[in-house]
Amino acid sequence: MDKKAGFNTKMVHGGIDIDQFGSANVPIYQSSTFAFRSAKQGADRFAGKEEGYIYTRIANPTIKALENNIAALENGYGAIATSSGMGAVTSIYMGILEQGSHMISTASVYGPSRVIMEKYFSKFGVESSYVDTSSIENIISHIKPNTKMLYLETPSNPTMQLSDIKACAQIAKQHNMILVVDNTFSSPYLQSPLDLGADISFHSVTKFINGHADIVGGIIITKTEELYKKVRPMMVNLGFNMDPHQAYMVLRGVKTLSIRIEKAQESAAIIASWLEKHPKLEWVKYPGLKSHPQHELAKQQMRGFGTMISFGLKGGLKAGETLMDNMKLALLAVSLGGVETLIQHPASMTHSAVPREERIKAGISDGLVRLAVGIENVEDQLADLEQALNKC
Repeated sequence: MDKKAGFNTKMVHGGIDIDQFGSANVPIYQSSTFAFRSAKQGADRFAGKEEGYIYTRIANPTIKALENNIAALENGYGAIATSSGMGAVTSIYMGILEQGSHMISTASVYGPSRVIMEKYFSKFGVESSYVDTSSIENIISHIKPNTKMLYLETPSNPTMQLSDIKACAQIAKQHNMILVVDNTFSSPYLQSPLDLGADISFHSVTKFINGHADIVGGIIITKTEELYKKVRPMMVNLGFNMDPHQAYMVLRGVKTLSIRIEKAQESAAIIASWLEKHPKLEWVKYPGLKSHPQHELAKQQMRGFGTMISFGLKGGLKAGETLMDNMKLALLAVSLGGVETLIQHPASMTHSAVPREERIKAGISDGLVRLAVGIENVEDQLADLEQALNKC
C-alpha cells in the first residue's frame, strides 16, 4: 500500500493481504504449530534463512496481519503484538534496560507500569526516577550517566498531563536515550509519536484500538529494525505473545477506530465544557479546554483532544464515591477506549498500589475521578452526570 494513503484507508487495508480464497477478513489461524514441507525447510526457518511460520509463540499469520496494520498506522518499521498492555511494557523494559541502567518516566504514568519497575525491576539493579515530564528542565535535572530510557505517557493516566514529544526526542538524542511513548490515551488516530521523534510507541490495544471491551492485548511499534530486533526476542522468550483469536478481534475493532474516536471525542468536548461550569466541581482536566496547562501543546502534537476527562469534586473523596455510586448510564469500571462510558476512582483502583505520597506528588489526588467518554448520545451522558452530581 502507498505510504501516503490516508489514515482511514490504512486503518482498513494497511498490512492486510487477501488470502488464496479471497476472504475479506484475515482468517484466524488457530494453530499452535506449523508443518514444514521438508526437514531442510524446518532447519532453514529456525536458522532464519527462510521466512515462514514455526510456532505461534514466535509468529502467526493472523497476528502478523495485525502487526503490519498497526505499524502502517504508526509509520513504524515493525510492530510486536503482545498478550496484554503490561506484556508490551515488560517486553520494552527487558529489551532496552539492563542491570545498572536508569530510566526516567512520567510520574503520573499508568499504575502497574510504575509498580513493576519499582517493585520488581529494582530487585535486579534497574533504577528509575518518576518526574513531571511536562517540564524539560525536570527531565534534564534527573539524567544520569546510566540513563538509558526516557519513558513518556502523554496524555498521562489519569492526570491528563501532556509532555512535549518533539522536545523530549531532542533531549533523548543528545543523551543517547531511547524515547518510549505510551500512546494508549491518544491511539494512532490522534497522535504519531514516531513522526515526532520517538523511538518506540506502544499501546494497550485493549483500549481504543480494539474498542469493544472484549479482549486484552498490547502492541509495540519500533522506528527502526535495530530496536525491533532488541524487543521482539523478549516478547517471544518471555511468552507474551498474543493469541490468534485476540488478533482477529483487534483487527475487527481497528477498522472503526477513527469513527468511534470522532464520536466520543465530540461528546467529551461538550461534557468537559459543561463540567467546567458545574458548581460542585473544583477543577476539570481535558486537553481541549483552554484552562488546561498544555492546551497549546495538545493543539500542536495531537490531531484531536481525545475522550478522557479527569475532575475533582468540592466534596473530595466522599463526594466522588457518591457520584460514582449513583451513575446509571456510565459503568463503574476501569479501562477506557470502548464504546461505553466508564467512570472510576484511580486512587483506590488503578493506582492503589502506588504509595499515597507518591500519588499525590504525581497529581493523583484522593478526590480525582476519571471519566472515559463513550459513544452514547451526549444528552444522555449529561443527564446521567447531572442526576448523580445532584446527590453529591
